[in-house]
Amino acid sequence: MVNKKRVIQFKTPVYVEERGTAVGPKEGSGPLGHGFDYVFPSLLCGEKDWQTAEKKMTEKAITYCLHKQRLKDNHLDLFIAGDLTNQSTVSSQIARNLHVPFIGSYSACATAIENCIVAGMWINGGGARHVLCASSSHIGGCEKQFRFPIEFAQQKPDTAQTTVTGAGAIILGRHQSMIQMTEGLLGKVIDLGINNPYELGAAMAPAAADTLLTYLQETEQKPSDFDLILTGDLARSGSEIFKKLLREHGVIVSENYDDCGVMMYGTNQQVLAGGSGAGCCATVVFGHIFNEILANRLKRVLVIATGALHSANTVQQHKTIPCIAHAVVFERRGN
Repeated sequence: MVNKKRVIQFKTPVYVEERGTAVGPKEGSGPLGHGFDYVFPSLLCGEKDWQTAEKKMTEKAITYCLHKQRLKDNHLDLFIAGDLTNQSTVSSQIARNLHVPFIGSYSACATAIENCIVAGMWINGGGARHVLCASSSHIGGCEKQFRFPIEFAQQKPDTAQTTVTGAGAIILGRHQSMIQMTEGLLGKVIDLGINNPYELGAAMAPAAADTLLTYLQETEQKPSDFDLILTGDLARSGSEIFKKLLREHGVIVSENYDDCGVMMYGTNQQVLAGGSGAGCCATVVFGHIFNEILANRLKRVLVIATGALHSANTVQQHKTIPCIAHAVVFERRGN
């Protein structure tokens, strides 16, 4: 592993050995629905509460991941997972049943990519050969915890986002595959001073811009060196601010830029500014983006996952929202 200031270059190749995704009904009926492994027909996923539903959804994604790779739990060296429930309860409950060393992670909606970077470090350090990573979110649980229960009728501004009900799992390891994770960059916490939980796209945009500008400067690369630059969940309002901040530094991203929160839903779905949540980036990248790489329609993708590091308490106290953005590069190997 080579650390070029903040950019981490994985000297020992790290491959995507397998992945699995599971989503809720709205995500399954969106434009990317055909690319997910499993679509639950209801938000409760056959359970009695939101938290248990999210746990079941994540277990489904992990099951697809393990079955496709034909791995058993005892073949895994490490499990890294995080979610948006208090104390990442969903991830801890899943770890209880896996009987694998566990790291609980949290970078809000950037958790999936944080997991990948930490897994890559363990693999490069020789501490693991197969690392399972997972992250998830559920609209019922998140709205209840951070805003208002979904049963509560409330008018939201156009900048508000819809929490993605989804879970993504990935196995990273040394076994060669068509997709390789070549670089990573851990973001810095940046606080723009926004305290409105309905303006998360604007709050996270500076962190995403800082991460991309740092990556380009340290690697001496250009946006055009990538087939796609993809942010996690800035949604429509945050994406425009992100592009504006980059233009102020002389960096233009347009045709090869997109956002997972924008891609997740169709224009006819009522989701306001777009999607968000720890399951947003995980499901879009591990599902649709990896499918595009395997189909040779994409060869080099820079994923910048964004996270708003607020809590239920800080929202009630009207504290400003610190944000972070982690990045990794996924590349196609072979013909």
